[in-house]
Amino acid sequence: MNSSFLNRKDILCIGLFAFLILVVFPLGLDTFRLNLFGKYLTYGFVALGLVLCWGDAGILSLGQGVFFGLGGYCMAMYLKLESSTPEATKIQSTPGIPDFMDWNQITSLPWFWKPFHSLAFTIFAVPAVPMVLALVIAIAMFRRRVGGTYFAIITQAIAAILTILIIGQQGYTGGVNGITDLRSFHGWDIRTDHARNVLYFVCCGLLLGSLILLQFIRRSKLGRILLAMRDREDRVRFSGYDVASFKIFAFCVAAALAGVGGAMFTLQVGFMSPSFVGIVPSIEMVIFAAVGGRTSLLGALYGTLLVNWARSTLSEAFPNAWLFAMGALFIIVTMVFPNGLAGLYRSYLDPYVSRLLGMGNRQNNAAKEVLSSTDTPVVVK
Repeated sequence: MNSSFLNRKDILCIGLFAFLILVVFPLGLDTFRLNLFGKYLTYGFVALGLVLCWGDAGILSLGQGVFFGLGGYCMAMYLKLESSTPEATKIQSTPGIPDFMDWNQITSLPWFWKPFHSLAFTIFAVPAVPMVLALVIAIAMFRRRVGGTYFAIITQAIAAILTILIIGQQGYTGGVNGITDLRSFHGWDIRTDHARNVLYFVCCGLLLGSLILLQFIRRSKLGRILLAMRDREDRVRFSGYDVASFKIFAFCVAAALAGVGGAMFTLQVGFMSPSFVGIVPSIEMVIFAAVGGRTSLLGALYGTLLVNWARSTLSEAFPNAWLFAMGALFIIVTMVFPNGLAGLYRSYLDPYVSRLLGMGNRQNNAAKEVLSSTDTPVVVK
């Protein structure tokens, strides 16, 4: 394990963020606002994945809403089946199936719904289903060296296709309304204030665990190779590394994290619909990471909270102008603050924090370290 996996500065910054979401928010917000911030934090899983995928590996994906939605739909299917027992749906023409299926004259549960009767399978499927789709896309694209703008456009097209598919297959997916009226999780009523508070802390725990996991990956040799690949892809390839395999890994991890975020969103909000899958939410998720800083895990989380809080606040006062404000925000950040909030922190606060902790200004170029290493590179197959 890398000795610099978590230095004193990392521990301090992660500790402050943990204190904010585990102490300040629960004590300072009522149940409604706390659940609202819990919803914001579910987007944090997507932002963390984008830091690894976009910030480190240089893969800009404009379709992360696809993976967020798939994880959310996996959880929604389990919750819907639990509330669709024959006793609870005895007034339907076909008891024992979700109500929207009965409305669309479907008389039996589709085969791909049946495994979601199992909680264990659902927990497995939440990260696995998005990861499998990401694996198929990544192998098809990266093995052919498709990247940059072309890859971003393709992921956007996939988001549009999945949205159309979900809306069109109303009898199997709930259509434009999505899967609604979700009541219990393994017999536990998720609609109560107590349940929402518990789910908030579960979401925080998973988010902090994901943050630490990605920090470990970024500080490992794998993380240094990703950085080198982002800056000098051809040179990394000529050094003997299989660049496509590293891109596939980063993209799949980002997809799995997005799936977990989608599942937690479904649990806390109580529904899942195609409005969280398409092009617009996917671009918004990129904005979260860009505002916070696409090269900083904590910056992306703070950016997610800030943008979502601003959206909720401003959309109440200017409901028709928020999308224009979102676009303007992305343009301003890209042109004036390309490194986001994290860049401002590094420029103005980080030197003082480093001196306070006695660490000095130790700037390590991770990509240069990999490329200049005297070790014989191992070809990843």
